[in-house]
Order: sequence, then structure tokens, then C-alpha cells
Amino acid sequence: MKITRQKHAKKNMGFYKHNFQFREPFQVLVDGTFCHAALRNKIQIREQLPGYLGGATQLCTTRCILKELESLGKALYGAKLIAQSFQVRSCSHHKDPVSGSACLLSMVEEGNPHHFFVATQDQDLANKVKKKAGIPLLFIIQNTMVLDKPSPKSLAFVQTLQTSQLVPEHQKQSIVQLKEKEGLAKQEGEKRRKRKRAGGPNPLSCLKKKKKTQESQKPAEKKKRRRKRIRVKTEAVQSVQKNEKE
Repeated sequence: MKITRQKHAKKNMGFYKHNFQFREPFQVLVDGTFCHAALRNKIQIREQLPGYLGGATQLCTTRCILKELESLGKALYGAKLIAQSFQVRSCSHHKDPVSGSACLLSMVEEGNPHHFFVATQDQDLANKVKKKAGIPLLFIIQNTMVLDKPSPKSLAFVQTLQTSQLVPEHQKQSIVQLKEKEGLAKQEGEKRRKRKRAGGPNPLSCLKKKKKTQESQKPAEKKKRRRKRIRVKTEAVQSVQKNEKE
């Protein structure tokens, strides 16, 4: 199970590296639910996560998440201690703190420019993250950390980039207009029409027919020659017989 899990993680990491330019050190935003699950399952996030992702990592959190954990009291005191050991990323909620899930969503808005991973056990937050392209999602299941497979939104985004070949629509229209001005569009149409024209008869087929006619004529000539030889022989025999009688 561990080997297959590592293979899936490597494959998913390759997807984000190639299509969304994720680079080391990988920045992972961790919320209180993930810290609580790691503490309960005895998972050492700082030690185990770099080996699982295959590179150096920076564990991060926000002030909103720390304040949320502090407000929940003793039940999440251990999770708060874990989160306090991470780097604190500045958010836009200095004066008016929001919930941890809302704060994390604001950190990955506008195409996730800082290339954050999101580590959470909040299912509602995970569903909202999956609706955005290019955001890797981490969660804990069966006492192990798991990197979720790319979301349909991320796959669709990559597919549109590949089909359009990174050319904007206005550039495509300008290319078509330039072709029309230069007359390239007409030339392309004429070339296609020339290809559709039917070709003449195959010269090889004509050669084969000539060979057959020549072969059919040869035996007839041989038969005529044999007849001439027979006539010559009969005439010679008759002359010899006449001489003997005489």
C-alpha cells in the first residue's frame, strides 16, 4: 500500500509541476482540522510530509486560523500548539478575522499565484478548493497523509490550454484577418481543390495489358513456323521417291 501511495503522489506532483509550475520548497497551508487529525493519528507533519511530496516543504498557517483554534478552547489546544510552530502568512483580515476556511480560500484566490497546497479535513472547504484550478489538496485518511488527485476543474483547465496552444482568441482572429489580406486563405483553398481532382489512368496498368497481348501472339507465330517445316519435309521426301522410281 505504501508503494502504490508513493506512486500516486509522484504522479500527482508531476501534474502540478508540469502544468502549474510548482517548485520547491512547496508551501503548504495547514488549518486546525488537519493539525487535530495529525495529533490524533500520531503523524509528524514536519518530518513525514517532505518525503511524501518528494521535496522540501514550508508549513504555513494564518492569523485567522490561530485565533479560531484559540477560541475553541482546550479541546483543540494540542492542534493550536502544532499550528503555532508553522510560519504565519499574512492575510487581508487584520482588523476583522474570519473563519479558517474563509481565510484559506482567500489565500488561493486569483489562480493561486503563490502556489499553495491546502491541507484540511474540512469537507466543505475541500469541495470549494476543488472548484478552483491548480490547488493541490492534502488530507489524512487511515493514519496517513494523502495528496488528492487533480480535480476535474484542474484537468479541464489543462486541456483547454493544450487545445488552444496558449494562443488567445483575439490573436487567432488577427491571424485569420492577416491571411485574408495576404490572400493566403484563397491559396489554401485552391490547393485543397487541386488535391480533390481525379487523376488519369494508371500507366502501370497499361503496361501489364501490353505484356499479355505480346505473350498471346508468341505461340501463334511458333505454330506457323512448325507448319512450314512440315511442308518442306514432305516436298523433299516426294522428290527423293521420284528419283528412285526413275
